[in-house]
Amino acid sequence: MRVVHTFLPVCDEQSEILILGTFPSVKSREGEFYYHHPQNRFWRVMAAILEQPVPQSIAEKKDMLLRGKIALWDVIAACEIEGSADSSIRDVTPNDIGALVTQTSIRRIFCNGTKAYELYRKYCAKTCPVNAVRLPSTSPANAAWSLERLIQEWKSIVFS
Repeated sequence: MRVVHTFLPVCDEQSEILILGTFPSVKSREGEFYYHHPQNRFWRVMAAILEQPVPQSIAEKKDMLLRGKIALWDVIAACEIEGSADSSIRDVTPNDIGALVTQTSIRRIFCNGTKAYELYRKYCAKTCPVNAVRLPSTSPANAAWSLERLIQEWKSIVFS
């Protein structure tokens, strides 16, 4: 089934770091915001590395990221996908990551997981002036990584 990404990137003129996912999960599409599935560890990881309480509302999540000079978006604008499975992604229409980067202060890009990194390299790297770094996925499907290990690895976004 072809699905279109329906929410905007979280970004402002102060954003220096961009975190990219692949495409919103079914839960995120239902909740109309990034990493809405309660088992996804993204918001717990971000709160830990930014030394903030875990945000609950969309407004709190946006505020925490923007105060940390972090932008958030997905590589894909539209695709065919079965449920939430990244492995089923086909017929990709990418977001214009290069345009976002050139219109902001973004200096570093980090991909949330291997699939986001692969899609970025395939569809966006040629038109984006910033190289991306792959980080381990915060998805519950990435059970090999504990929350503590994820936090340690993700600290590189604020300490690099």
